[in-house]
Amino acid sequence: MRKYVEIPLEVMERLVEGKCVEGSLRRDEWTGKVTFKAYQRQSRARQERVVCQLENGWLKESPQRYKFFSSVKKDLSRRIVDVVMHRELKTAMQALEIEEILDHV
Repeated sequence: MRKYVEIPLEVMERLVEGKCVEGSLRRDEWTGKVTFKAYQRQSRARQERVVCQLENGWLKESPQRYKFFSSVKKDLSRRIVDVVMHRELKTAMQALEIEEILDHV
């Protein structure tokens, strides 16, 4: 069985350039033709800035949030993991306070 698929010109141009095009095949409800609709994917430009690089992680700032990441080995005892994570959080918060002070000067 042969079916003809209607493909927009923009999609064909991307295919000729050798790029991959993701999308979905649909049957048009009015004409009954099978059409290809490309997904409108856009890369997000992340606007994150590293505030403080830590021994086992980092503190980043985005337009809406502060992001704290800490990764500690499981080989350590639970108490040492607690101490390390709290120490790094305290270091990150001190760096954040210093930046706030410098921004207001």
